[in-house]
Amino acid sequence: MTTQTRVRVRPDQGLQGETFLPGDKSISHRALMLGALAEGTSQIQGFLPAGDTHATLACIEALGVRITRHSPTELSVHGVGLDGLEQAAAPLNCINAGTAIRLLAGILAGQPFPSVLDGSPQLRRRPMRRVTEPLRMMGADIEDTDGHAPLYINNAFLNGITYRLPVASAQIKSCVLLAGLFAEGTTAVIEPGPARDHTERMLRAMGATVENMGETIMLTPPDSLQPLNMMIPGDISSAAFLLVAGAMCADGDFSLRHVGTNPTRTGILDALSQMGTTIQRQATHEEGGEPVADLIVQSGPLRGIDIGGDLVVRMIDEFPVLMVAATQAQGRTSVVGAHELRVKETDRLAVMTAELRKLGANIRETDDGFEISGPQVLHGAVVNGHDDHRVAMSLVVAGLVAMEETLVEDASCIADSFPGFIETLQSLGADVQWVD
Repeated sequence: MTTQTRVRVRPDQGLQGETFLPGDKSISHRALMLGALAEGTSQIQGFLPAGDTHATLACIEALGVRITRHSPTELSVHGVGLDGLEQAAAPLNCINAGTAIRLLAGILAGQPFPSVLDGSPQLRRRPMRRVTEPLRMMGADIEDTDGHAPLYINNAFLNGITYRLPVASAQIKSCVLLAGLFAEGTTAVIEPGPARDHTERMLRAMGATVENMGETIMLTPPDSLQPLNMMIPGDISSAAFLLVAGAMCADGDFSLRHVGTNPTRTGILDALSQMGTTIQRQATHEEGGEPVADLIVQSGPLRGIDIGGDLVVRMIDEFPVLMVAATQAQGRTSVVGAHELRVKETDRLAVMTAELRKLGANIRETDDGFEISGPQVLHGAVVNGHDDHRVAMSLVVAGLVAMEETLVEDASCIADSFPGFIETLQSLGADVQWVD
């Protein structure tokens, strides 16, 4: 993992060639957690060796689960069963990983021992009452710190509930379902819209009964979970940065191999297709219940579009880089309903607006989205990644279409989700590099 913190970017004419992506971050988190709860050893290939997932790995080991590292991307998780976790000797440090702290809260709420979940100052700013409140409804003895981490969990008896999500959120849904593994009776979650379903897919693959009845997901607590044996697909959220770079730069023609195409995650593909990018899917198949495909990308003139409704949920992590694409599209791009961008690692609406303005972009920021009319000419400048991996990578992509040189500072956070991002861009012909 690089210790350099700045990236120099120069204008690029297009990406060429093919590459594989790091494993999906969301699935990597879940493979560790559910593998730990299985009866037997799970074999995981394609694991994402990044900052966020390493935080989850360390927490799982601290709970008494042995993990064998065969390589950075290949692990054996020696499951201890649903009743085999042990009390950690110290507070569990989730560092920057929101998925880790929220999903572990669900698992630990039903354990016969106390736990403390904490993280970095950045993680401590993220809202946690959205998970502590439904857990309390299930009977959990859990306290947050003014709605934030640290979370203090004591042993308690849980009951299954029917919970209507206030927002479409895979993390809240997964937290409640994972707590349901340790609850008496059925746990049901009612979704207001589609959210990532990796948890449900993985639980089914491990033998749990998870039923979809319209907008309701119902979990019957199993006696045990079977171990996993899977190759984690490439992360579509990581692919988004390369997809946008290829879509914007002239003469782009490249391929991304073995990418996860879960329909709850492919909003970025739909949005770029509507904007005029040609993206073909080839070699489609399933891997551990997850759809996978090779993506063949050809650049072309982009046009502005309006985005709202379910599409927002299906691409919530990709909006920072979509803002970059919108500056190069003909006409107006507008987004509404993206409130969740305000409570990510940073307020991504505010931060991306401020940083793109340094490059000369004209953006109208709204309470729940933005409006950008283009195409606009961007000019190289010094910008800052704000210790937010998606912001930093989006600014690198912006530098590829800016005139003159761009310097992205505070960019080491890129390794939180896409270690090797700069090297991958280099392999596809982009003029980018880490600098001291």
